[in-house]
Amino acid sequence: MSARLMAAPGEVPAELARMVQALVQPGRTALVAVDGRCGSGKTALGTALGRMFGCPVVHTDDYYLPFARRARNWREVPAANMDFDRLRAEVLDPLRAGKDGVYRAYDCHADCFADEEPLPAGPLLVLEGSYSHHPDLGGYDLTVFVTCPAACREQRLRTREGEHYEMFRSCWIPLEEGYFARYGVENKADCVVDTGADGR
Repeated sequence: MSARLMAAPGEVPAELARMVQALVQPGRTALVAVDGRCGSGKTALGTALGRMFGCPVVHTDDYYLPFARRARNWREVPAANMDFDRLRAEVLDPLRAGKDGVYRAYDCHADCFADEEPLPAGPLLVLEGSYSHHPDLGGYDLTVFVTCPAACREQRLRTREGEHYEMFRSCWIPLEEGYFARYGVENKADCVVDTGADGR
């Protein structure tokens, strides 16, 4: 059964910090994956973990498929916009093997790649973002699912996305919920963090 914790957005619960600290061992890279619902605070939590432990944070948003490589129905199939092969080959597989990886972010707005950056093997790496718990990416040392009440997520998304909110409501949220349901993502996570503690 998943540990269920409460936290304000961007706050690392003490129990989660202890769980992550217990994974850090010399000579290997522990992988922590933070997935969850749109507007729940995945990025804020992943970034906070990176600051707390001084480790790299990789964002699944940087591993979208270039538009020319996407299937025609990619807006209808959960994770069809994701380049899992590249994420495994450049980041996850090397670090699991104790080798250095590379970080090569794809900018979907400009439809181009950023310069390649070294991603040295170290004691810890946090992967955060939608579909980070997808079974095609393999296993992790710790999986964290982030959620909060629907009204809370809606308010945050409306504030964050403005005129783009409707795309989240009509497309991205249903796709993510389909993925969560198909793979039992929330129930299978080692830890569930509810960021509705701030009341918003």
